[in-house]
Parts: sequence; C-alpha cells; structure tokens
Amino acid sequence: MTDIATADAFRTIAELGGDLAFILDCATRRPAYVSPGVDEMLGYSIADIRAQLENGGDGPLAVLCAGLPERLARFAAGDGSRLRVMREFDLRRPDGSEVAVEVISTLALDDGGQPQALLGLVRDVSARRERERERKRFASMLNHEFRTPLSTIDGAIQRLEALCTKADEATRQRYRKIATATDRLIAMLDDYLSPERMAALGSQRRENTVGPRLLLEELVAQARVAGRPVTLAAGELPATLRGEPSGLRLALKVLLDNALRYTPAGTTLHATGRRVDGGIELALRDEGAAVPPGDVGRIFDKGYRGANAEGIAGSGLGLYMARSVVEVHGGSLTYACHPEGGAEFRLWLPVQESGAKALASGLTSSDNRNGDRG
Repeated sequence: MTDIATADAFRTIAELGGDLAFILDCATRRPAYVSPGVDEMLGYSIADIRAQLENGGDGPLAVLCAGLPERLARFAAGDGSRLRVMREFDLRRPDGSEVAVEVISTLALDDGGQPQALLGLVRDVSARRERERERKRFASMLNHEFRTPLSTIDGAIQRLEALCTKADEATRQRYRKIATATDRLIAMLDDYLSPERMAALGSQRRENTVGPRLLLEELVAQARVAGRPVTLAAGELPATLRGEPSGLRLALKVLLDNALRYTPAGTTLHATGRRVDGGIELALRDEGAAVPPGDVGRIFDKGYRGANAEGIAGSGLGLYMARSVVEVHGGSLTYACHPEGGAEFRLWLPVQESGAKALASGLTSSDNRNGDRG
C-alpha cells in the first residue's frame, strides 16, 4: 500500500479544504481509508462506504469508483489519460435527497510503474451549482431588460424606414445608423449577456498549480503509447508548484517528441525528477547520439535546425517554444551531454517553499518496465 507519509499528506491536504478523501487498494478493490466526515457530506457512515465499495458493490456510492477495472485495463494498455480523472454528478443520500459532488481521482503507482492505489477527493459542489443557477437567472433578467427596449427601437426604425419614403438622404442615413447600432447591441447581448455566457463567467478558475510528479508520470504514460522503454526515477518532489499546467505539459511534450525523432526505435528513454538549487529539475535523457557540438549553442534559437535534422520532419520551433514557456515561469531549459551517453534536456523551475510536506515522496521512483513515450 502507499507509504504512510504520503497517505497522511494526501489526507491532510484534502481534509484541510473541507473535502473528503478516500484511498482504494487497486489489488483488493477495498477502501484503505475514508475521511471521518463522510457522514456529514454524503449521509453515509464509513461502514456504509466500505460495504458498498468492497467487491464491486452496486449501491449509490459505487459511482465514486465507477469504471475502475476498465480504467486500470486502459492504463495498462498505455492510455495515460486515465492517470487522473475528474467527474461531476449527483449522489443520492440515504434519505433520498441528492448532493452534487465533484470527484477527482488519480492512480498512485508503485516502484514498478504499476497502479497501486486509487487516491480520491470528493468535493461538495452544491453551492457552486446554486451560484451558477443564480447567475443564469440574473443573466436572463438582465438580458430581458435590455432586449425589450432594443426590440422596440428596432421595430420603430423599421417602420420609419418603410413609411418615410420621401425622407431625404441624410435622414435615411440616420435611420440606417440607428438600425445598425441596434443590431450590434442585440448581437452583443447574445455574445456576452446570454444566460449561458454569464453562468460560465467565473465558474471555472484557470488552474495555476501543477504536480511535478504528475507531469513526469504523464510523460512516462505517453512514452508507453509510443512503444518506447522508459525509466522513471524521482526523488522527493513538492506536491504542487505554481505554473500553467498546459504550458509545462507542452514543453515536456516537445522534449519527448525530439527524443522520439532523433533516437533509434527501441532505445530506452530516462525521465528523472529531483530538487536542486531552490527548485526542481525534470529531465529527459535518451540513448541516441548527442547533439553535434557545433549545434549546441543554437538549438534553442527560433527556427534553427541542427546538422542531424536532415530528412527528419520539423520546423525548428519546438525547443524555442519550450524554452520560452519555461522562462515565463521563471525557470530554465538547458541541454547537457550525459556522461553515460545520449542527449539530456533539463527543465528547472523555482519552488516556493511552504510548511506542507511533499505529497509525492514515494509513489514512483524506479524503472517502468516496457514503458514508452508518445
């Protein structure tokens, strides 16, 4: 089972925010932990939770871990998208009422890269749902209040244009300007003040944190899809760091794509993560030829393609873009010729230290057999 320090950190982080946490053993499909406050949020006791989740129970709570066997099978087949899953649904309480919940779960991997536990977080989103309904109601009211007088103006100007056939050109131009302005305002209502648009405003906050270990594990999963052996070695990493997740994923994907293009099929890739110089370093090394010495100083230049790029598809923008993304985060992207051979790219990011213990200090720290990147 997941080591005690990691499990404690996960539970503490989840429950400090008022959420529920559960840990399910992937081998036995039995709950190893359920937050004590589950009865307050969901109306079920811990005993109820255990009874319904064990042995694939089909009660109202089974939806918390629905589809786990298929998810494990797809992950084993190389589907990295199943590492972290987020769902939202209504869960029925024992008294027949329903509570809107968001469930975020992630597969914790053992030293061999195999799913060991399912870590889940359950969040009551009833208040958020109510806010969304209120925004829709407000938007509908506001839309109606603006649209009614605009419709009146629109109808009046159409009648004037139709009836005042003897109006001079300057007057007709004024009618046209009024009609055009009215059409523009009605279009703006549709674009910016529709109930759907207003409900969406503020309902989804842009993510600004990312888990460094998750980034590495996603990279390993992508490598599996590409059919490459890959090892993953990560020391103690912080649970999260500030950053734009999609940008950092893109930077790592660029490094992966380059490694796949410039190394022979079947050669092993090596992903590592560690704390260094007040931050973290995520590195990717291949076992192919190193970057030609004459190209090392220019490989991050915009549009530059090295001497070994002949016959290989590419635009020369990948490394330039990856470094730009990393530098926006206050980090750096560098190249090194590894002592054991091959090219290694090192992505360094600063870390703001906090009192929280690193969550990810032991889930994945050794070789992933038959892993590939893609």
